[in-house]
Amino acid sequence: MDKYDKNNLNKILEHNNIEMEKPKKKKRILLKLGSNTLTRETDQISRGKIEDIGRQIAALKDDYEFVLISSGAVAVAKQFVNLERSGENIDVKQALASIGQPHLMRIFQESFRELGLLTSQILLSPNDFGRDDSKKNIINTMNVLLENDYIPIINENDTSSTEAIQFGDNDNLAAQTAALLDVDLFIIATNTHGVYKKGSISAETPETIRKVSDIDELKKEVMSETKSAHGTGGMESKVSAAEITQKAKIETWIVNGLDENFILNAINDEVHFTKIHH
Repeated sequence: MDKYDKNNLNKILEHNNIEMEKPKKKKRILLKLGSNTLTRETDQISRGKIEDIGRQIAALKDDYEFVLISSGAVAVAKQFVNLERSGENIDVKQALASIGQPHLMRIFQESFRELGLLTSQILLSPNDFGRDDSKKNIINTMNVLLENDYIPIINENDTSSTEAIQFGDNDNLAAQTAALLDVDLFIIATNTHGVYKKGSISAETPETIRKVSDIDELKKEVMSETKSAHGTGGMESKVSAAEITQKAKIETWIVNGLDENFILNAINDEVHFTKIHH
């Protein structure tokens, strides 16, 4: 065998070895971001918080792939416009969502791009989960995006659906999407360190329920709360969302998204949060 043949053989062997090494399968996380998290409980969307989220995703991208469910379209619109008809009417909120959604996506795109992350936008409505063809299309689209290193950023189509605006701050949408995509982990970012034990809040010594598997018992611990200025979903809607994902055999974490590095800290078990086992 001459030198030329040996070189060719080595190249073939090297090529085959590369093909035989299967890429490590990344764990898929669906991260739900509430308005309180994205505004840091202020009157404006926080670019710093979005950058914080992007930095964490960039740090974890070798082992995890992320799908985001993002609220905040109405909150960001209020920074830019003052509609002639104001107030809490659904049609006004739908108009604000329409105005705010492209601004919100622009902030995500600009902040994530600086970190080398690619983003895409997907708008869904409850009807999309009621038809087999729609569900199949959602799954296929998500898989193509994730395989090509794009981060899908999902919001409910608030101009045609009022469910998230009225009731759930995207909690229900996030849970249904997590179940549909069969994610490995569902993280709900909110403004508390998970679910607090009843009585500990009124005593001003909030105590986090760290691990739980019985949703009915968790519901008993959840108190009726005043909903925030930006978010529409209280802890009840988050526990209801966890009930959906538990039935789909998906673990749910309820974490404090106001903290810096909240995803990394939760993964490393360095902070208190509620872990709901399936």
